[in-house]
Amino acid sequence: MLKLRILNNKEIKEIIKLIEKQWGAELKLKYAFLSNQKNRIFAVNRDISKIDVSKIRVNSIGMYFCEIDGQSIRLGIEGSQIVGQKATKNVAEINEEEKKRWMMGDDIEINGDYSGFVIIKHENDFLGTGKYSNGKILNYIPKARRVSASI
Repeated sequence: MLKLRILNNKEIKEIIKLIEKQWGAELKLKYAFLSNQKNRIFAVNRDISKIDVSKIRVNSIGMYFCEIDGQSIRLGIEGSQIVGQKATKNVAEINEEEKKRWMMGDDIEINGDYSGFVIIKHENDFLGTGKYSNGKILNYIPKARRVSASI
């Protein structure tokens, strides 16, 4: 059984601070957030507070938003789509060829003034986050969400 707990306002403010520090995005999020034992954060409708989640068996609730590891935050694809609209730094704009490679799970070589986790953007689409290191953005797209080379 999945053990989830609802985050309190202080914990949500910490997530918002991490987002602001990493991407310069000032957000007012209208979600409730749940955390599992692996520090993965899920965004859900605030009406979740009306349900006693400890008494139900579920595989997951809501939308995977991010994962927190100490003072580092890695957004999921949907999290990057929410944060990316307001982000003012650590957003890498890529071209069509790089987008195809990214969606297949490849790392992208890129130069820029990036640090830590970077939101990947192609035109108006936010494609997730990767970790910038030594001129590359390391791909974190799960294998189940990658596209095949035949597309």
